[in-house]
Amino acid sequence: MKNAEDVIYLCSCVLNGVTPDKEKIERMDLDAAYTFAARHMLAALVATAVESAGYRDGTSSAIIARALKATILFDVKKKETLETLERAGIWYMPVKGAVLKDLYPRYGVREMSDNDILFDAERRGDVRELMEKNGYETEVFGNTNQDVYYQKNGVVFEMHTSLFKKSNGLLYDYYLNIKERLVKDKDNDFGFHFKPDDLYIYITAHEYKHFSNCGTGLRSLTDTYLCIKKLDLDFSYIDRETEKLGISEFERANRSLATHLFGGEELTTADIEMLDYILASGTYGTLAHRIRNHMEKNRRGKIRYMIRRLSVPFSKKNEQYDVYAERYPFFYKHKILLPFLPLYRLIRSVKRGRFKAEADAIKKA
Repeated sequence: MKNAEDVIYLCSCVLNGVTPDKEKIERMDLDAAYTFAARHMLAALVATAVESAGYRDGTSSAIIARALKATILFDVKKKETLETLERAGIWYMPVKGAVLKDLYPRYGVREMSDNDILFDAERRGDVRELMEKNGYETEVFGNTNQDVYYQKNGVVFEMHTSLFKKSNGLLYDYYLNIKERLVKDKDNDFGFHFKPDDLYIYITAHEYKHFSNCGTGLRSLTDTYLCIKKLDLDFSYIDRETEKLGISEFERANRSLATHLFGGEELTTADIEMLDYILASGTYGTLAHRIRNHMEKNRRGKIRYMIRRLSVPFSKKNEQYDVYAERYPFFYKHKILLPFLPLYRLIRSVKRGRFKAEADAIKKA
């Protein structure tokens, strides 16, 4: 795919501090490249590469300005929120894009859709009160391991009480008491951060969650590449810990692809197979990938998959009970209504347009 090749080439240039070939850029369909890059939240990185070669097309400047404006706004709001948590005596740790963006060679090129912060779960109610006092509206609260707050200016915070859900199995268990592994910040009273090895492991675990569910996009590979390139990592430790998480095979494959793809090395057959899946996923994956992965993981055909989707766990002995109770707290609080949960889910799916999309995806699986 020409657009993918162009985007990968341009991203590689920025990540490695290389000026792209201007003549090569002039032969590209930049509109198509920007569209493809946007699906993977890499448009700002691509636009930066284009401009670094001295090529000006108008679009690149607009993309860079928009990404820079968003990053500045997100950083201002993050600083404000962390100061609020400090004053309230609530421990916290920024995670995901809020940390990874600082590994990129230029400010504002790592696009993000929200600020993610892990905090003291025992202070969940206090955090909601503080966020609302700071002008945020509550979109999600108490249903999962993350509460979502937003402002009309587009700023979104995902405040995490844990790094994974119970349904994530080994990942949830491993990170359940994560504070014991964290390092205290030196310039504040209540902030923490990961050691480099543990940061890389968490980023890999997070990407595995997406990869094995709906899929994940190219931005996850640029994140991985920069972690490997810029962090002083101990891969003997990483191998041991990812083995505990059940993701050692994925980590090695992901590392191989990232280093080969952006390091200018020849891709292996396994690299190419993994890359094809990622290119088809986009930043947050696809419904088709989620359904296919679910069927393969659980060894279920289409009929059994549909029956599973419509079933409701009534007993705590069911492995899905906690997941459903977390997702639909009202029904599990009033258990007499549980027989009506499948109908509720079906109606909501139809209203959101998801029912037809899922039905089409099942046909193609």
